Amino acid sequence: MPTRHVYAIRHGAANAFGELTGAGELQSDLIGRRLAALPVDTVWHSPLPRAAHCARLLAAHLPSAPVREAPELVDHIPCVPSEAPPAWAAFFDGYGPDDAADARRRADALTARFARPAGVETHEVLVTHAYPIAWLVRDALDAPPVRWLGLESGNTALTVLQYRDGVPPTLVGYNDMGHLPAELRWTGFGPGTRP
Repeated sequence: MPTRHVYAIRHGAANAFGELTGAGELQSDLIGRRLAALPVDTVWHSPLPRAAHCARLLAAHLPSAPVREAPELVDHIPCVPSEAPPAWAAFFDGYGPDDAADARRRADALTARFARPAGVETHEVLVTHAYPIAWLVRDALDAPPVRWLGLESGNTALTVLQYRDGVPPTLVGYNDMGHLPAELRWTGFGPGTRP
């Protein structure tokens, strides 16, 4: 049965201006080395500079895979819940119905493009951001829309999803940072332990 293999990666660490830092460039190189043995067909990336730069760096290890931009991978809030969990209420303060509709439109475009079988065997790398990855994982698990909250991805962490006709999506791995040394493993979402 043909499988669409999706390797979703959050871009490398970036500075406040959205540019990869030295650590982010090293993370990008290391994930590229990890993916080098895979038969990658295409490297897709968000239009934002940090993701585009990360994609070019990791693709150096995938010389036969074209690197292309996909607007659906841009950093965005995928879902504005009608009632945010109390811990997230401040995060959504100021989001109105128009914002919720835009979030849903963007989330639907993301899943329509990347979260479905392709009909042929494919291996695609998606260099994107934490929230789109959280949404893809939530979608694969058929979890309620609000469950994208709290699904954090480390910089250049690897999440692997598979799509086949007639069966639910498979979440093969989530937030795998095994290719990174301990000092380069973090989510960028505040202090915490580095597994």
